[in-house]
Order: sequence, then C-alpha cells, then structure tokens
Amino acid sequence: MPVSTIEWHGGVDGICRIIEQTLLPTELKYVDLADQRQMWDAIKRLAVRGAPAIGIAGAFGVVLGFKDSKATTPAEFDRDLEAITKVAQGLRTMPLQAARERLLAEAQTILTEDKAICRKLGEIGAPLVPQGRSALTHCNAGGLATADYGTALAVFFRAKELGKRFHVYVDETRPLLQGSRLTAWELQHEGIDSTLICDNMAAMVMRDKDVGAVFVGADRIARNGDTANKIGTYGVSVLAKAHGIPFYVVAPVSTFDLTIPDGKHIPIEEREDKEVTEGFGKRTAPTGVRVFNPAFDVTPHANIAGIVTELGLIERPDAERVPAFFERHRR
Repeated sequence: MPVSTIEWHGGVDGICRIIEQTLLPTELKYVDLADQRQMWDAIKRLAVRGAPAIGIAGAFGVVLGFKDSKATTPAEFDRDLEAITKVAQGLRTMPLQAARERLLAEAQTILTEDKAICRKLGEIGAPLVPQGRSALTHCNAGGLATADYGTALAVFFRAKELGKRFHVYVDETRPLLQGSRLTAWELQHEGIDSTLICDNMAAMVMRDKDVGAVFVGADRIARNGDTANKIGTYGVSVLAKAHGIPFYVVAPVSTFDLTIPDGKHIPIEEREDKEVTEGFGKRTAPTGVRVFNPAFDVTPHANIAGIVTELGLIERPDAERVPAFFERHRR
C-alpha cells in the first residue's frame, strides 16, 4: 500500500497529519498541522503538493481555520466564512458546532472520493503499460500528490498488482527534483523496477532503452485537450512524438476546465530565482544572473495519445473529442 500522504486525526478540534515532503527521500517524517496558518505554509513551501492533495489540504485548512474563530452567532460565522465554498455557504443557518462538523465531513468526503478516483485511474490506465518493456514518467504524480495511489503512478501500481512485467524510467525533474526525490522514492517503496535519469537523458533513453509509453499527470486541461503540467513535460511529449512513443496524460475529470479553449489561456506560475541559482542551498550560478523559472508548461493535444480519466480514456484528445466525451457522460 502507498504511504498515507494526508490524514485527519480527531474531531473538529483535531489536527491534519501530512508527510513533510521537503525531507524526502532521505527522511520519511509526518508532521501535525494544528491551525490554518500552518496549513497554508505547508502548501506554500511544498511540504504538501500536487493538485488533488492540495485540494484536500485546502478543505482541511478551512476546518483548521475555525479552530481560531471567535464566532458565537450565525452572523459572526458568516463573517469568518466569507465565500470559502458552496458547501460552506449552505451552513449559515446551522448551529455552529454542527456547521463545523459538516465542514469536517465534507473534507473527509473529498479525501475518500480522491482515493476512489486514484484506484479507478489505475484500473483504466494499467492496460496501457507495455508488457515486458519500459515506460517513462516526468515529475511526481503518485500517492504523494494525492490521497492514495496517485494519477500517473496509479497506472504502474495497478499494473504491478496485475502481474505485469515492466520497467520505469524516472526523469529527475529540474529544478526541484520531484522525480528523483519523490517518484523514485515511491516506486522503490512499492517494489517497482525503476531507473532514475537526468532530464536531458530522456531522448537517448527513448531511442535506446525500449520505451513503449510515457505517463504523466496534469494540473489543468483545456477544452481542446492541451495540458498544463510540471515544467519539462512539453519537452518530453515532443521527444515521445519524435520517437513514435504514445504519450498518455492521467488525471481526474476535475482537472479539466472546459471554459478554457486551449493551452494559451492557461496561466503559468513563475517561481523564485533561487530555485534555479541556489538549488537546495548551494549556489550554482553567478550572482545577479537573470533567471526564467516557470513552474509549468503546456503540452499541445496533438502530442497526446490519450487522457486517462476515472470515466474512461479519451483517445487523441482535441476540441471535438474532449467536449463530446463529457457530453456522453452527462447523459
């Protein structure tokens, strides 16, 4: 079983327990977050990371936030609540203790639903893992980024359970090394045969090491299937296409934003310079050098063989197939 990334302990006055991911892979340590400020700090410094896990952490953060609330009336509760979530908006007329319990229950539901989604992604994606060959993955889309099996790594975990023989090449994922620090650790923890490579080795590995498929996660997917994921993913997709290797995105349907027409409209976060110039506390670039440090890039849908969701596989996603897929599942 994967390690538990995020859990709640106790009732409405309890704590949220997470893995301190900044210490991996050298130390597996759990930390208890007792208030909202600690939760926000954990998200900011990537102690908890990955879209699903951050969503769960945010829900528990709302519960933690009310530990400090001085509200004694519905009006004061409403003042503290502001416009956090639709669920929370419906709690204004409830007794305050019941409202807090409802918030906790909703957060627990989000966690439980994410676990079920992870397992479904694994079931649907496992048949795509090439038997007796290698696969390649970029960044971390495993249990550490979700509540359970992960997204892209769920495919490998389930394939192993089914008895498939395969090998995984893991991109290190510069500049924060989520591949080497987290993915390599998770695969090793689960006993999956894997090899760590530098990002700039991917082309050679695809050419020479019998790579039969690439699996990555996603942070946001546009209506036409363009996909935002950790920086470097776009380059991997280009290499896969050049070598005739199918490139699969594995993500829950909540990752799609059908109001965004294409990848050009997905905002890209830029992070601080020192992640590149002083990686993990050691300066590796001249002082004062200009730095461009986008956290994500966008893979065009033309490079994607399929998107694995908990509702099924979207083959060759584009501006027609993605909306049609969702329309079929609305019926």
